[in-house]
Amino acid sequence: MSEDQFNQLVYSKQVIEFVTVANEYCKFVESAGAMGAKDMLSKIQKILPLVYLKATLLPDFESSEELALEKFVSEVDYNYLQQRIMNLLGAHDDYYEVFDQDMQFSETPLTASISENLTDVYQDLKDFVLSYRTGDELVMQEALWECVDNFKNYWGQKLVNSLRAVHTLVYSDVDFEEDIKIPSDDEEETSKPAWLKNLFNDPMD
Repeated sequence: MSEDQFNQLVYSKQVIEFVTVANEYCKFVESAGAMGAKDMLSKIQKILPLVYLKATLLPDFESSEELALEKFVSEVDYNYLQQRIMNLLGAHDDYYEVFDQDMQFSETPLTASISENLTDVYQDLKDFVLSYRTGDELVMQEALWECVDNFKNYWGQKLVNSLRAVHTLVYSDVDFEEDIKIPSDDEEETSKPAWLKNLFNDPMD
């Protein structure tokens, strides 16, 4: 791939728009625990289709690099964000899953977790956005390829599965206050990853 072709790829309108939407999704997940369940669900209902749409418009290309990309989202970060969303949704975090390869081998219904799926999507998008931010064009290209590949084979399905469950909750009469555990201020501050404390001081350029 020539330098001109490369620049047309990583700086194309479709990629820039996807980076912007992916960054907004990540910011939302990072702040989701600070809002009410109904508000969170209403917002995520609107963000998920936009992320999906922008991902489908990304260019399809073969990666010519074999770079070991840095992974920015740690297990601690993942667990912290997933737990906050799960606390918001309480017992309504789980839903029956019909699009699971193990379904054909199971005699009982399989369940999935909205909070886990949303955080899985977050993990891929956050790693992509932060790799893209490096400005290293080879890293940017490889991160884009990996994100597109993971969308096709992994997080794209988790996104649409979650949207189905979110849609059901948005238009239900669920009372989320009945079974939600709200962490105290001390618990919140103790469990918060250091990078998240200054999150909004690091805006997307």
